[in-house]
Amino acid sequence: MKIALVGATGQTGQYLVNQALQQGHVVTALVRNPGKLTVTHENLKVVTTDIFSADSLKTHFKDQDVVMSCLGFPASFFTGVTGYTRSMTAMVSAMQETRVNRIITMTSWYTEPNSGTQSSYLIRFLLLPLIRSVLSNMYEMEQFLQKTEDINWTVVRPPGLKNLPATGKKFLTHEGYFVPDNNGQPPSSAVGRGDVARFMLSLLNKRRSQARCTNIKRHDSPAVGCIHAGRHFSGILILQYLQ
Repeated sequence: MKIALVGATGQTGQYLVNQALQQGHVVTALVRNPGKLTVTHENLKVVTTDIFSADSLKTHFKDQDVVMSCLGFPASFFTGVTGYTRSMTAMVSAMQETRVNRIITMTSWYTEPNSGTQSSYLIRFLLLPLIRSVLSNMYEMEQFLQKTEDINWTVVRPPGLKNLPATGKKFLTHEGYFVPDNNGQPPSSAVGRGDVARFMLSLLNKRRSQARCTNIKRHDSPAVGCIHAGRHFSGILILQYLQ
């Protein structure tokens, strides 16, 4: 499959690049600084682009089967975060012009403003306020995608991320904005970036979850979550590993 990957130089993006190449995909990595991506492969093309410009993106989206994004932007207390909505607006516009109708991207747990009310004290009163500017713009991006009728989209929502490689553990599904424990509460958890990349790639050939909400869970600790929507994809997925 031909993949246009935005955010390929980030930590999750680099895992995705390597795994996609190992699986035999052809990857076009759209980056701001090509020097940060040291991988070389006959099926990898690295191009410099402006992620906020549809005109810049559409040249490299042409003839692609899917767009994937691992973009991340730092929190800001003073000016707010706009990178997620600005980049997604440009990507969707470029996709519409080049007739690419499938995108897989990633955000986080707790993007919805009230979804963290059951989380632990430290998460609710320390962590979430620190990153609320990021989560708010992620949520705005998700809302933007929900209004985009001609694009099949999937948003993967991980909890905390660790810089760990992919495992061989299996995934199963569960409904909700986060993965609850046995008491219905969101557990404190993290997931390896390699497994987030593995899950994103596993979605490439799936044509299901239409008009329903589904989460993915593991019996011991949470991993990632995602929203499916668009003409063929709909629902919310939270991902955990199955032991």
